[in-house]
Amino acid sequence: MEFAFTEDQEAFRDSVRRFVEQKSTTADVRRLMASDKGYDESVWQTLASDLALSGLIIPEEFGGSGFGARELGIVMEEFGRSLICVPYFASSVMAASAIMLHGSQHDKETWLPTIADGSKRATLCVSEGPGLWNENEIKANAVTNNKEYLLRGRKQYVVDAQASDFLIVAARSEDGLSYFTVDSDADSVEIQIEQSMDETRKIATIDFNASPGQVLGAAGKARLDPLLDFSSVALAHEMVGGAQKMLDSAISYTKLRVQFGRSISSFQAIKHRLSDLLLEVELAKSACYHAAYTLDNHQEGGSSSASHAKAQASEAFINSAIQCIQLHGGVGFTWENDTHLWFKRAKSSEVFLGAPHEHRERMLVANGL
Repeated sequence: MEFAFTEDQEAFRDSVRRFVEQKSTTADVRRLMASDKGYDESVWQTLASDLALSGLIIPEEFGGSGFGARELGIVMEEFGRSLICVPYFASSVMAASAIMLHGSQHDKETWLPTIADGSKRATLCVSEGPGLWNENEIKANAVTNNKEYLLRGRKQYVVDAQASDFLIVAARSEDGLSYFTVDSDADSVEIQIEQSMDETRKIATIDFNASPGQVLGAAGKARLDPLLDFSSVALAHEMVGGAQKMLDSAISYTKLRVQFGRSISSFQAIKHRLSDLLLEVELAKSACYHAAYTLDNHQEGGSSSASHAKAQASEAFINSAIQCIQLHGGVGFTWENDTHLWFKRAKSSEVFLGAPHEHRERMLVANGL
């Protein structure tokens, strides 16, 4: 399959890149990662209103733009290059996808327009103790109470919960696995921001103590796989954006660094390392683009392609960050050098939604092996 972006898509990429270059410098990232809120409200409003990115994948009938995984991939790549601190992945990708895939018409009319215009933000609460996105690991439960449900249990590794107006929670009811919408400000909801390696993306542990919730869509009909596919492809695009940034940074630094009277980029050993890294990043990009194309066209093998992209991008990102730090020499290990910001994001993204070995196993299962 030959894949190329259209002129409109490239123009869209340029506009997103200009936005993140202006609004998300490394100084901005360092300032926001040290704050409790974790993002800048004015930047979020610009993203939502001026660029209309918050409703990118939401259908036009619900106030969105109606684009697919490929256009979302462009945005996520540029966000990965800049490490922009906004609750975009949590709200406009994972939560919006959950509502579109599982919500009733009433649910979509209620929640999607508010996510599309950026007036409300949400996040998805799935993983528990081991951090696995596996239906068998979900122990949170919901019991009926008149016309609503009461949720009990603990969710961990929840992204950007501190910025969310409502939560979409996977829990077991008497009908089976279901998704529920829960007000994040309810007294029975306890949100604890955890100290993690990657402070550019806040994660939280949430306790539900008989928290009132409304079932999303039909009770007992929740499925994780379609949601995991779409979220994994989006995250994989973000990771290849970060990997490309690390490759570009390594190339730029080796051109500037002089030893023995010449640039170290002229040394054959350095050239080999950079060329190997270029190949790895380009292969990961190809896997991501193929996965997005597969999802947009509803082709067979969507789960396999999504897991392939997630595994490839995870390894390309972490390796490019490691190589970039090493090629920077001693300065690459200092706090003042910005490379460690991408390294930490690479480590957190590597395991979020499933580590590479878990996705390769998922590929085998999806292919009947």
